[in-house]
Amino acid sequence: MKKVLITGKNSYIGNALEKWLAKEPENYQVESIDMKDGSWKERDFSSYDVVFHVAGIAHVSTDPKMEELYYKVNRDLTIETAEKAKAEGVKQFIFMSSIIVYGDSSSSKRVIDRKTIPTPSNFYGNSKLQAEEGIKNLESDEFKIVILRPPMIYGKGS
Repeated sequence: MKKVLITGKNSYIGNALEKWLAKEPENYQVESIDMKDGSWKERDFSSYDVVFHVAGIAHVSTDPKMEELYYKVNRDLTIETAEKAKAEGVKQFIFMSSIIVYGDSSSSKRVIDRKTIPTPSNFYGNSKLQAEEGIKNLESDEFKIVILRPPMIYGKGS
C-alpha cells in the first residue's frame, strides 16, 4: 500500500486526487494537510511514500503587490516542503507546477514539446519555474522528483 500526503488541504486538485485514489483503498492511503500555518513543519513525513505538493497560489492576480507572496508560497514553500520530504525519507515528490512557465500563449497558438524553453511572462509563471529549479537538485536515486505542468484546470469555479 502506498501512503500519499497531499499538501494543500481542500484544494481542488488535491481533493480530486484523494477522491480518485479512494477508489482503490487496498492500494492507497491518503492524507491531506494544510500549509497555511507553520504546523506542517512539525508533521512527520517519514511514513509517506509520496508527497503530492499542490499547495500554492494560482494565477489569480497580476497586482505587483502580490509578487512577494507568490514567490514566498509558490517557490519557497515548495522548496522547503521538498527538502523536508527528502530529509525524512519520502521516496517521491510530485510538484504541481503550471504550463504558464512557458509564458502566456493566449495571443498565439504554439506547440510545446521537450525542446521548448520555459520563458515565463509574469511573476506567477516565474515563481513556479523557480520552484521547479529549486527542487530539481534534490533528486537522487532515493528521492524522485516529478514536475507536472498542466494547462488550465477546469472545474468548480473555473
